[in-house]
Amino acid sequence: MGYQTLDVELLSGALGAVLHGPDLSAELSNQTFDEIHQAFLDYNVIFFRDQNLDPHQQIAFGRRFGPLAVYPFMEGLPDAPEAFEILKSENDTTNFGGAWHSDMTFVEQPPLGTMLYAMEVPARGGDTMFANTTLAYEALSDGMKQMLDGIVGVNSAALKRSGGRAKSFKKSTKMASKNMDRVDMEAEHPIVRTHPETGKKGLYVGRGHTARLKDMTEAESYPLIDFLADHCARPEFTCRFRWEAGSLALWDNRCAMHFAIDDYPGQRRRMRRLTIEGDTPV
Repeated sequence: MGYQTLDVELLSGALGAVLHGPDLSAELSNQTFDEIHQAFLDYNVIFFRDQNLDPHQQIAFGRRFGPLAVYPFMEGLPDAPEAFEILKSENDTTNFGGAWHSDMTFVEQPPLGTMLYAMEVPARGGDTMFANTTLAYEALSDGMKQMLDGIVGVNSAALKRSGGRAKSFKKSTKMASKNMDRVDMEAEHPIVRTHPETGKKGLYVGRGHTARLKDMTEAESYPLIDFLADHCARPEFTCRFRWEAGSLALWDNRCAMHFAIDDYPGQRRRMRRLTIEGDTPV
């Protein structure tokens, strides 16, 4: 589509666009929001720079896309519980989200999108990578597509293959976790899902949350899960975003995966995150 209120700067050939023009702290016109929403569908992940947002302004923008979902394992902000901060301090040895994944696939209705706002960023490092899982699916052979049709993934919150969720949270000195007694929650979703707005098919599988395939053992499941996870992360399906203070990203969890790169030891990175309710994958 032609954009009237936005200047669109493409980030890569696969996905991602920086949208210039809107002030997200102000009330957006319907036309501007409609163009932002269309760019979100067109490019899978959209970015804004030089924004000055308090939690309530970020929440107000998020709600233009739909009701907000509460992340079950982190304490929300006292006056804005829909949002929470992600902090890696100078003393932390691991980061939050440091593996390819789509957010919260372990719930029955995973989030439509995730919105992340940068408040403090390291002098170097701390980028986030994104992958277009629609392109990844389209690049598969016809035989592989036929084989995947109807296969269901069992998605777990436990992060078993990376050492466990509770263990990973303990490595962070500043982030307040909760509900560690619920880390075994699971949800079943097709590993090929159809985007409810674009109608396009994409892969919906990853090492982090896909514990196994339904009616298969873990040993039987892992080779296919690993192949598809590696396939999604092929360079030609990805983009990389360099954060600045005041940058905001919104990615479509229905057709994109992401990876927070942990390459800034001894530096601080502080972000504010919220998620937007989605539907049941089909």
